[in-house]
Amino acid sequence: MVAGLDSWDVCDQLCMNLFRWTPFARQKAVEWARREVEFVKRAGFALMAFLTGSDKKAPDRDFAQYLPLIIEAATDERNFVKKAVNWALRQIGKRSPALHRRAIRCARQIQKLDSKSARWIARDALRELESEAVRDKWTKRV
Repeated sequence: MVAGLDSWDVCDQLCMNLFRWTPFARQKAVEWARREVEFVKRAGFALMAFLTGSDKKAPDRDFAQYLPLIIEAATDERNFVKKAVNWALRQIGKRSPALHRRAIRCARQIQKLDSKSARWIARDALRELESEAVRDKWTKRV
């Protein structure tokens, strides 16, 4: 089904309303994130973002495993991919205090890559993850 995607909105709707509810969602997020086809790759990272935001019972390690894939894909200059990579990173960083710290370290690592896309992803993610609103969220919980 993802092989025929040619639109970011249809991609995201499928991930949000169908794929994230399947038993193979985590496996497909990883598999698709490694693909080169633009909207298949986007589906992988969009699925990561949706899973991170919706599966409240899953342990942090389920989402921490996505960080190396995010670093790997951060140099992809295609707009729809880089935005989904950024989205997944920000969602992971807003999940828990431990993942917040790991996502910030990941963004700092991405920031050092020699890529315009990577620098944009890092800058945008850090802007949100280091914002007062996100910091206050963890201060109130801890």
